[in-house]
Amino acid sequence: MSLRQMEYLVAVVEEASFTRAAEALHVTQSALSHQIKALEREVGGPLLERMNRGVRLTAMGRAYFPHAELAVRSARQARRAALAAAGAESGELHIASVHGQAIGVLPEVCARWAREHPRVRLILHEYATTEELYDQMERGVADIALGPRPKNWQGPVSVVGQEQMVLVVPHDDPLAARESVRLTDLAERPWVRCGLEPMVDGRRWLDVECERAGFAPRTAVRTQHSSTAVRMASAGVGVLLTAAHELTGLNCASVPTDPPWRRDITVFSRVEPSGAAAEFTELLRARAGQVESGRQVGNRA
Repeated sequence: MSLRQMEYLVAVVEEASFTRAAEALHVTQSALSHQIKALEREVGGPLLERMNRGVRLTAMGRAYFPHAELAVRSARQARRAALAAAGAESGELHIASVHGQAIGVLPEVCARWAREHPRVRLILHEYATTEELYDQMERGVADIALGPRPKNWQGPVSVVGQEQMVLVVPHDDPLAARESVRLTDLAERPWVRCGLEPMVDGRRWLDVECERAGFAPRTAVRTQHSSTAVRMASAGVGVLLTAAHELTGLNCASVPTDPPWRRDITVFSRVEPSGAAAEFTELLRARAGQVESGRQVGNRA
């Protein structure tokens, strides 16, 4: 079996169509079908089930596909790394991130990158949860990832900065006038919970800290996206714990916790970043340092 055959299989699965995959690969559909059949003969059985509307993986295909996908993505990363090491100022840099990080530190870094490296295109892969981010990075979706520190990650992990966590409430909430708030003061308050809450040793930080404070947080609403959670909290649905940078430009009040809590912002990858990936990491480190020293903690009442 060849890497090209694996690439063809990945394209068919991603496009859910032989026709669209052939167009994306710039090959004829007959050539694509021939290579897929050759791969299936070598593997020993059918990998794809042809249906009236599209295709799907067979049981054998589902077992085979993750390995093929990783091989294809690793080969692409290897080529980008080799070009970068050779000083090539063109190509692509793939970056993965959770949504909260993508709207926080990334925009200004990407803007600077576009000015300084106009021929190196950035491809951003966004995910709703850290679990999705870690899973996709293990599958080789991007050259580097930006997010909270991953647990049990086997590759390089570099801390580029820290983000402060704050409590979000409406401007007319009594808490908005306070300099800080202890969790024990919130035992009777409802909470807005978000899928992007920070994790500590596999548990959500809010659950751990509230347990230490002697109560279990009462959830008023649970959201998948942090931007939705912020709007829920600013409307008075409940108190929200979130990263301060996610509040920029939003009409809400933010109050630090007592004691203050911060979490690491990390860049992690499957192999040591080099070339464009290493340079982008340093830009992230510089920008995250500016945010931290500037104490950007959102809008106060």
